[in-house]
Amino acid sequence: MKNIPRIFVGNNVDTGMTMPVGRDVAHYLTRVMRTSEFLAFGGGREFTAVLSADGKSMIIGADTGHVDPSGDITLMFAPIKRADDLINMATQLGVARILPVITERTTAHHINWDRMRRIAVEASEQSNRNSVPEICAPIKFSDLDLSNIAFADERAAHGMNPARATDLRTILVGPEGGFSDAEFAALDAAGAVGVSLGKTILRAELAAAAAIIRVGAK
Repeated sequence: MKNIPRIFVGNNVDTGMTMPVGRDVAHYLTRVMRTSEFLAFGGGREFTAVLSADGKSMIIGADTGHVDPSGDITLMFAPIKRADDLINMATQLGVARILPVITERTTAHHINWDRMRRIAVEASEQSNRNSVPEICAPIKFSDLDLSNIAFADERAAHGMNPARATDLRTILVGPEGGFSDAEFAALDAAGAVGVSLGKTILRAELAAAAAIIRVGAK
C-alpha cells in the first residue's frame, strides 16, 4: 500500500462515487506513476480508487479504514519569506488549520496563498494524512483573541523560562524580527502562554515546527 499514489479529492467523498479527474492528475497517475489505481482521501477518510479507462473520471471504492493522523492544532503565524517551508512542515506535523497574522514587524505581504494551498495538498498526500489543513484569510494581530493561546516566546533565550502549554490547541508564531514590545504586552495582558523553544533564536519556519511539537501535535 505504501507505493500506491495518494490523491486529495476534496472533502465530500464516499464509496461508490464517480468524480471528474483533472488532466494533471490523470497525467501523474498514467504517465508518471504508470498506474490506474490509487488512494483517494479527503474529509478525514481514505478510500481505494481507480481511474476510468478514458482517464476522465475516478471511481471511489472501499474505505480503507486508515485513521487520520492529523491533530487539532491551529497554527497562527506571521507571514515570512519562506512561508512555503513553514506550510509544508506544519502540514506534515498534522495541524488542522493555518491562520496568517499580520504583526507590526511582518515584512512578507505578497504571498501567493493559492500556491500555499497547493503545497499543503502535496504535503498532505505525502505525509499520509486523510485531510488537508485549512488555510484561512490573513488577520491583523490587533483583531486576534489572544486568550487561550500559546505563543513562541523568544524572550526565553534572554533569561525567561515560560512554562509549557499543556491544554492549549492554538499556537502563535511571530515574524523574523519577533514580536514588538506592544505585542508582547498584549499577549501577557491577555494571559497567553509563552512557550520556550530553547536558548537559541530559531528561524521563523523552524520556530513554528518546534512550537507545534512542543505544544503537542498528534
